[in-house]
Amino acid sequence: MKNIAIFASGTGTNAENIIKYFSTKNSARVILVLSNKSHAPVLERAAKFNIETGFFDRHQFYDTEEVVNLLLKKKTDLIVLAGFLWLVPDNILTLFRGRILNIHPALLPSYGGKGMYGDRVHKAVIAAGEEESGITVHYVNEVYDSGDIIFQARCKVYPDDDIHSLAERVHSLEYEHYPAVIERFVGEM
Repeated sequence: MKNIAIFASGTGTNAENIIKYFSTKNSARVILVLSNKSHAPVLERAAKFNIETGFFDRHQFYDTEEVVNLLLKKKTDLIVLAGFLWLVPDNILTLFRGRILNIHPALLPSYGGKGMYGDRVHKAVIAAGEEESGITVHYVNEVYDSGDIIFQARCKVYPDDDIHSLAERVHSLEYEHYPAVIERFVGEM
């Protein structure tokens, strides 16, 4: 059984979905949820499932080995980003090269990069008059949203869409596909 650590910055709906999904699987389990926000709702969500949680600040993440040491102590096999907004530092990228996955709420390479997350992405997709959007699961590297693409799923963008209606369809794709993509990845480890 593989050990998954989730990094998240926000409410944690994707993290909770992943936790629930793997709670019934023999392939992997979520053993740790870490956040760069001490009061992020994701920490409460994970605690409800008896998942160990933790918080780190910018100094701990970028200037020390504290996060790396915790990941090693927990025997982490895979890191999954679920709404995590900081660039992953070199010490973690080096140790977990090819074993850090992220989900992005658009069809990369379009609408990615620093500052492109959540409603900002959906607003840009609608403003550009795109006919479709979707999700991209990709490897994490040194540059925001530029790692090799593992999986994409698409949905239509309708002329009367607003940020919220498009976000709802994109979230549905995330909940449906992200855990299954992670499970396939774990099966190939």
